[in-house]
Amino acid sequence: MNWVTVILSMSASAFLTTALTSAFIWWRQRKAWDHLLFALAALAAAALVGCDVAEIHADSPAEYALCVRFSQVSVWVLILSLAGFLRLYLRAGRWWLLWTVVALRTAALSLNFVTGKNLNYRDISGLQHITFLGQSVAVAHGAPNPWMLVGQLSLVALLIFVVDAALTVWRRGERRRAVIVGGSVVFFVAAGSAQVALVVWGHVQWPLTPGLFYLGVVAAMAYEVGGEALRAVQLGRDLRARDEQMTLASEAAGLGFWVHEYAKEEFWGSDHWRALFGYTKSEPLYMTNFIGQLYPDDRESTLRAIAEAERGDGHYQMEHRVLLPDGQVRWFSCLGRVALNRHGQPARMQGVSIDITRRKQAEIEAQTHRNDVAHLLRVASLGELSSALAHELKQPLSAILSNAQSAELSLARGIVDLETIREILHDIVKDDERASEVIDRLHSLLKKNEFQSRQLEANQLIEEVLKLMNHHLTACAVHVVTELGSDLPPIRGDRVQLQQVLINLILNAGDAMCQCVGKPRTLTVRSSPTASDVQICVEDTGGGIPSGGEEKIFEPYHTTKPQGLGLGLSLSRAIVAAHGGRMWAENHAAGGAAFHLTVPGWTEH
Repeated sequence: MNWVTVILSMSASAFLTTALTSAFIWWRQRKAWDHLLFALAALAAAALVGCDVAEIHADSPAEYALCVRFSQVSVWVLILSLAGFLRLYLRAGRWWLLWTVVALRTAALSLNFVTGKNLNYRDISGLQHITFLGQSVAVAHGAPNPWMLVGQLSLVALLIFVVDAALTVWRRGERRRAVIVGGSVVFFVAAGSAQVALVVWGHVQWPLTPGLFYLGVVAAMAYEVGGEALRAVQLGRDLRARDEQMTLASEAAGLGFWVHEYAKEEFWGSDHWRALFGYTKSEPLYMTNFIGQLYPDDRESTLRAIAEAERGDGHYQMEHRVLLPDGQVRWFSCLGRVALNRHGQPARMQGVSIDITRRKQAEIEAQTHRNDVAHLLRVASLGELSSALAHELKQPLSAILSNAQSAELSLARGIVDLETIREILHDIVKDDERASEVIDRLHSLLKKNEFQSRQLEANQLIEEVLKLMNHHLTACAVHVVTELGSDLPPIRGDRVQLQQVLINLILNAGDAMCQCVGKPRTLTVRSSPTASDVQICVEDTGGGIPSGGEEKIFEPYHTTKPQGLGLGLSLSRAIVAAHGGRMWAENHAAGGAAFHLTVPGWTEH
């Protein structure tokens, strides 16, 4: 059996198979340049083995020399592609060493064609046939080419490059890869170089078979790359399984995932995200189109939130309405994060969206019910103040009547004093404005409005309520003390609802003090700034809150009044909470109770 031919043929077949496999992987993944270089290395190794076969079957020195000369082309492609593959695959190795290998090997290839018969032999005097593994093979006799040292230097540079890269990979913790890849390249390249040098310089009578040594290099590379491919397949299966789990979880939670690369106008959305926003599975997604879908009133605030995330810590959270293609308006909550590139510029934004339309509808319905109850309680509160309000209106109306009668009497007597008439008319206008002011306050409190958040002044709000309740407090013999802070920041809130809270607290304070006979009745209203809001306090000198009942009094339908509904304090706390503040109560050691509430300061949106 011709073992030499069989071994070389099997080696060439293995190289070609490996080359085709790696080339196919590169064809499917065009960015996998390491696979392309490995395919070129394997293809060059197969060509080198073909040259080895031609050499051992050469019939003349000229044919042998020609085969050796063209084998150097295969070696040039093999060495350069192998060095490039190692640099990309290991992600290590010094660039200057790599370029040294390229320069020396290219110089050796040039010398192969311009010096002697080839790079190995300056001249071949004859061929000798020897028996090797049971087959007669040709071995050359001739003068070695001294320029072969350039080729040997290129291989030494390659070995240094590989050792340097392997050490880097070892320090990185990838010791298995460093040993298999780096060790195999160093061992087989050194062995192949030694075999060629010994044969050419006449120290051994062997055929030139460097291709067999590179079989070990390619086999080790194929083993490592193949193992990595198998791990990638398993990882792909695991990722698909996890993706299915994530899809099920996201659909169960109603979450839609999206990713936007800033370098592209088009962005990616999961199937569930597409379904939420009315897109088909194949329809391209563009940021401009999506922004155009946003509800007009929410578009500016959404863009501003994204811009703040890009300038800040990268976190993005927003609730906005979206106009779907079928005309529906739905609420979505979006939570995302902006990733920056190495230059600190936004590179990618990704996140999730969830349909919160039902929650928003429930909130709107709850707010509507709360407004209805608040309106009914305002009407009930004003019923308690009916006598005081009647007095507030009776005073200016009586003054208007008295002034009008005085003017009529003067005209009846024929006495026309223009200055007196002017003063009378001025008083009439003043009293009319006072009556109109009372009516306007009543109208605003009795009117059924939706929640309207505006910029307000806390002290002005307190003074308006005290003015409205002045006669009622006077009739109850309550002394009012105001301690209003100066330079308070403006607050954000609904004027009517906050007035209702203060009216309810003042009425409760008056009722509490009326039940305590013989004690001074002092109502103290304070306002003061805090870190980010304004705090208002209403204190009385009544009987206080029963021990342990500081929270129970805020429960619905809990009341200490014989005719009370038990909704006043509960609704007041709900109103304050809807404003973003909080409300609590406490007792004073000297007697009486204090109710505190906070209202957030005004901020521009």
